[in-house]
Amino acid sequence: MSDIKKNILATLAYFDVFNYPLTQAEIFLFLANRYDGTVFRTAINCLTGEGTIYKFDNFYSLKNDSNIALRRSKGNRKAAELIKIAEGVGRLLIRFPYVRGIGISGSLSKNYADEQSDIDLFIITSANRLWIARTLMHFFKKVTFLVNKQHFFCMNYFIDEEGLEIVEKNIYTATEIATLMPLEGDTAFERFYAANAWTRIYLPNNCMRIASAKPLKDSPLKRTAEFLLNNRLGTFIDTWLMKKTASRWLKKSQQKKLNTRGIIMGMDAGKHCAKPDPKNFQHKLIGRYQSKIDQLLQQYESSLVHS
Repeated sequence: MSDIKKNILATLAYFDVFNYPLTQAEIFLFLANRYDGTVFRTAINCLTGEGTIYKFDNFYSLKNDSNIALRRSKGNRKAAELIKIAEGVGRLLIRFPYVRGIGISGSLSKNYADEQSDIDLFIITSANRLWIARTLMHFFKKVTFLVNKQHFFCMNYFIDEEGLEIVEKNIYTATEIATLMPLEGDTAFERFYAANAWTRIYLPNNCMRIASAKPLKDSPLKRTAEFLLNNRLGTFIDTWLMKKTASRWLKKSQQKKLNTRGIIMGMDAGKHCAKPDPKNFQHKLIGRYQSKIDQLLQQYESSLVHS
């Protein structure tokens, strides 16, 4: 099998883990290598013609099931509704002290949502003030109009401007970075993407969506709040909040408390980052992805032998 065909199958295999078919343009964006457009189209038409992959409307899939295309189309329409809501939330949260950038992550950033989907937000804060910003936003979420929708909006991934580079470097994190949907803070996201240029190793054809983020607007109230905490007291408060939050989440993990998705709750809490504790999630997903690729290649080679 040619490298271009292997690349196409590998790309479809990754998104097949999420039951998400891709358009031809999307497959090209997520290929692991650069190829001439004509060579790419010839290869994908060949794979389709020989029945290795399947096409339903504009979507390609490893599964011979038209329902997967219907599922995606429905999910895309639902996502459009949630993205509008997320934009409004982003305009509100960017006003908080030390918040420098807000984007959409997770399945919604890939334009998919269903009835169980929530809005995952990726938030960039100023250096060494992540925990002040996070605490203020979570407190606001609990006591305002979001109170009855605490699990609908997930401000679950924070980094600050001292820790913009994502530590875990693999196909999963590269895809998550490439599909982020910036809403607010164009400068912050420009720096974020520059710090994560390593994603080009995995996705050389993908272009980051900096242009979708709005410029940061000046706010007298925000500026004043930051002025009052731009000192040793602010540093002390930020560190104290980090330790307090990390301790609380550690207890939740030890008690094996489950979140709304039935997963044991946990947080990876550091000075420059606050995110869900992966608990080998990435390794398990990548393992499933590699197994699927190996299976596909074996099936392909077997079909050639028996043809």
